[in-house]
Amino acid sequence: MRVSEMNREALEAFQAECQKQYTAFQAAGLKLDMSRGKPAPDQLDLTNGITTCLSEEDYRAENGLDCRNYGCLDGLPEAKKFFAPMLGVDPEELIVCGNSSLNIMYWTMSLAMTNGILGEKPWGKYDKVKVLCPVPGYDRHFAVSQFLGMELVNVPMREDGPDMDIVERLVAEDDTIKAIWCVPMYSNPGGVVYSDEVVKRFAALKPKAKDFRIFWDNAYCVHHLTDNPPVQANLLEEAKKAGNEDICYMFASTSKITHPGSGVAMIAASENNLKYLKNALGFSTIGYDKMNQLRHLRFFDGKFENLIKHMKKHQALIAPKFRIVNDTLERELSDLGIANWSDPLGGYFVSFNQKGCAKRIVQLCKEAGVVLTGAGASFPYGIDPEDENIRISPTFPTEEELQKAMDVFVCSAKLAAAEQALAK
Repeated sequence: MRVSEMNREALEAFQAECQKQYTAFQAAGLKLDMSRGKPAPDQLDLTNGITTCLSEEDYRAENGLDCRNYGCLDGLPEAKKFFAPMLGVDPEELIVCGNSSLNIMYWTMSLAMTNGILGEKPWGKYDKVKVLCPVPGYDRHFAVSQFLGMELVNVPMREDGPDMDIVERLVAEDDTIKAIWCVPMYSNPGGVVYSDEVVKRFAALKPKAKDFRIFWDNAYCVHHLTDNPPVQANLLEEAKKAGNEDICYMFASTSKITHPGSGVAMIAASENNLKYLKNALGFSTIGYDKMNQLRHLRFFDGKFENLIKHMKKHQALIAPKFRIVNDTLERELSDLGIANWSDPLGGYFVSFNQKGCAKRIVQLCKEAGVVLTGAGASFPYGIDPEDENIRISPTFPTEEELQKAMDVFVCSAKLAAAEQALAK
């Protein structure tokens, strides 16, 4: 029966049963953590060979460059060729960087603040600079812009991507809007895949600010949970067709493909943007870790198809965990009519919504030994106007731990719903 259809007597009985189950969970002394989307140890084990794949004599690139030494600012040519298919670009449209795409995103936005973009006024010299933030979204994106002093503007996320009517209107009328954050494939946390129409509308944007940039974080472009993944239009390709190729920066990394702490990140962009970025990059580094680029090339034998095969191994390990989450939510909550959630085809998260109850659910889970990402984290400034969204991160716990955590989660969700209904 739906909670909204229960009379007070039924609600009190429902609450009592939920409280009984919850008290038992509290007594179990659980210590489970689902607060961040981290690869599990068995996923990291898939790449252990990367630490030993180079011999003492193997330190030269194809062109003879000694990778132990300085130089090659924008990455090894063969690394560009290897990683270009990940973002669907030509090798010359890519810079291969260090281990963190977040670091490169921060750097490009910070550079715009201090030095401007392609000769335009530095963002930091404006009285106010705004960034559009599709919500729910990635908390670290929002934190970067907030730290740099930008004003964060919410844009609703739809089933096919951000509400483009709102995006188009805002960027066309307000030249203080300088950027938008996007996770186009399996968005964090909703798992949304931007439709081809949305990608093309992004590519054809006509912003009032000449230095507006789309920060296109394609973090999960090869992180599929299905054997028949969606195929998405390519932003840079579509932007070229629209005569708008300078509008975007595209990012990706191997952070959840190999070892997150020692992966390889990359940025793709137009010729104009890359020239500007490489010039600035030369003042902060003489080159990134080429030996690490070489390790990745050797581990995958320089073939992108081997990386795709490697991701099938990740899929085999984490797809069952996503099934545990969805099956538990479906079994325990679907008939109650209190919540909705995503069932993504890829990525690292499940987005759960229960209006007016997110903070209470997170609190109840914590008091029963299950740590979740804080309620509101998926919104700028940590403020969820409906107090409804919770990001569930299934990958790190074992399947047994995950099931226990989800049992606590659904019990907490039911208890929060009962409390809310009785309060009314």
